Amino acid sequence: MSRHRSLGLSLGLALVMLLSAACDYVVTTPPAPTPADFGGIAIEFAKRGLHLDGIVSGDPGCDDSTLAPTAIAFDANGLDQETPVRIYLYVFRNRAAYERLRTTIDTCAQSYVTDPDSFESAEQSPFVMAGQGPWAPEFEAVLRGGLEVAAGTGD
Repeated sequence: MSRHRSLGLSLGLALVMLLSAACDYVVTTPPAPTPADFGGIAIEFAKRGLHLDGIVSGDPGCDDSTLAPTAIAFDANGLDQETPVRIYLYVFRNRAAYERLRTTIDTCAQSYVTDPDSFESAEQSPFVMAGQGPWAPEFEAVLRGGLEVAAGTGD
């Protein structure tokens, strides 16, 4: 066997061994899901049969300048909710912001809820949805489920 061929085989074998060893260090589990942006949330709702319209970014439903950057208002209907309802979605940066600002949403809601007995809300860190209800049962279940999937790990 020629010296060059022997060297080539040795280098090839060394490369195979190196690649095999590297496989032991490759992470094969998927990363933990992070919270979705509004587009991801809207897709989760659409996949479940909801329709969104009248989307307005920065509308918290009240005059709270702290909540405005986190808020997206939209009309939603679908499934057993024939009449569109206005929903305010608050998308916080992380769980710490969610925990710090969660109670301010209840105060804000007082300006857009006309009947406190039928006020509706759903939350899954780092998201909160709120609006005037009542929400139909299947519609509400889908809102909650979509929000939970979109929240990922909630961090």
